[in-house]
Amino acid sequence: MTASTTINKGDRLLHQNVLGSRRFSNYWWATIVTMGATGFVLAGLSSYLKVNLLLVTDATQLIFVPQGLVMGLYGIAGLLLASYLWLVILWDVGGGYNEFNQETGTFKIFRWGFPGKNRQIQIDGRIQEVQSVRITLKEGLNPQRALYLRVKGRRDIPLTRVGQPLSLTELETQGAELARFLEVPLEGL
Repeated sequence: MTASTTINKGDRLLHQNVLGSRRFSNYWWATIVTMGATGFVLAGLSSYLKVNLLLVTDATQLIFVPQGLVMGLYGIAGLLLASYLWLVILWDVGGGYNEFNQETGTFKIFRWGFPGKNRQIQIDGRIQEVQSVRITLKEGLNPQRALYLRVKGRRDIPLTRVGQPLSLTELETQGAELARFLEVPLEGL
């Protein structure tokens, strides 16, 4: 859920940063896809121009139609995918924070989205409307471990990051800390 949790102002404000798309794994895959796609485009160009543009092999031996053409098209598709991955990282989609302020009696859930009309996603509410903090656990092929804020008159609000699930210990600790801070029950364990 969080990269860092801050409680301050006499333990009256809880601020939790939420890690978005700026994770190591996203940088890793964006880099790998960029390098692979660039290699495919250079191989296609090498077969067309009959000039070796690659360091590791000689692609001038490829016949342009169909091998070089197909490699070039795969490379273009890969560069489009890599561009998407780099833009998602640049925009930090899914990143943001959860803030609970007992002085004002309010909470704010903020996330960055894709550019456009809904670039900033913000949910505001009153702490007195919070019924509980709920933990969801689903194991198996696609495990899910998440924290939700159960609020009167609303759907459950997700508080954890998207992607790699949190460890069970970290999830329990963060859920218990938030439930204690808000003075509401912890559900789901």
